[in-house]
Amino acid sequence: MGLVFQNPENQLFALSVEKDVAFGLENFAMPRDEMRKRVDWALKKAGICELSERPPHELSGGQQQRVAIASVLAMQPDIIILDEPTSFLDPLGAEKIFEVISNLNKELGITIVLVEHRLDLAAKYANRVIVMNNGEIALSGTPREVFTSKEAKLIGIGIPKATKLYQHLKQNGVDLKTVPVTPEEAAKLLREVLTNA
Repeated sequence: MGLVFQNPENQLFALSVEKDVAFGLENFAMPRDEMRKRVDWALKKAGICELSERPPHELSGGQQQRVAIASVLAMQPDIIILDEPTSFLDPLGAEKIFEVISNLNKELGITIVLVEHRLDLAAKYANRVIVMNNGEIALSGTPREVFTSKEAKLIGIGIPKATKLYQHLKQNGVDLKTVPVTPEEAAKLLREVLTNA
């Protein structure tokens, strides 16, 4: 299992990205050839090969977060836990991080546990949502199930805007047929409704 902290600066300390990614492998006394393969592979999967010689403290927040992900990925864990990996990033940087995380799940079958408050972005990639309330699991299900539940509203979850739009339209007599959780889904469903009207 690997853990990626909320603030990547808490995880990075070496003089180069490459050395940071290799650190865990060095601690396990991995043979040099295998270490080289894993570091190169992790840098490629995180999309940061060109940064290998750069000092981590000179990178942007999004780049640092991808270095932290690569550092964990090089260890080839079955599960990666990410604690709000986009909290210091703008929407574009956050989207790139979510794409990297999603690709790790789809291509490598790594289980991703994501602690996140930016549900508008995370909902696009999640296949299961678990809502914690007072230290206990309050809701668990698909994004559509959780975001449309009465309990979610009572707990005060920041439901994605696309789902809020669906609820508002439904109250006003417009049925989109399916609950959207992303802006792209909402736009497609709205186009279908307008085309058929």
